[in-house]
Amino acid sequence: MGMQAAKNCLDLGLVVRDIGASLAFYTEVLGLKKIEILPTPFGKLHRLAFGDSFVKLIDPKKVPDVGPKGLLAQLGFRYLTFQVTNIDEICTDCEKAGVKFEMAKQELMPGVKVAMVLDPDGNVVEFVQRS
Repeated sequence: MGMQAAKNCLDLGLVVRDIGASLAFYTEVLGLKKIEILPTPFGKLHRLAFGDSFVKLIDPKKVPDVGPKGLLAQLGFRYLTFQVTNIDEICTDCEKAGVKFEMAKQELMPGVKVAMVLDPDGNVVEFVQRS
């Protein structure tokens, strides 16, 4: 039968090295709304809202080793996508904040603009705007 969705979105958890830097990036630069901080067995979980989805930043009790960074550095989950309506503004805000771009903003196909940046831990964050 497969899974039956309880809501029409996905949530993502990210284990971070520096919670201050990650919170600044996701809330101040990208504009996600901080909802709550929850204790977990492995560290504090900071729940941030984007539409109906949540990005859960985990401040671990013990910081694990860093893996390879970049889109094609290894197999597995490699990037987080935000569907947006203001990609130009987001890219400008990222540039002003000194955020490194993995892929500069470009039109990949007619009516679809895409940009990719690196968060403070080197995770790839994609923005997609469809006109």
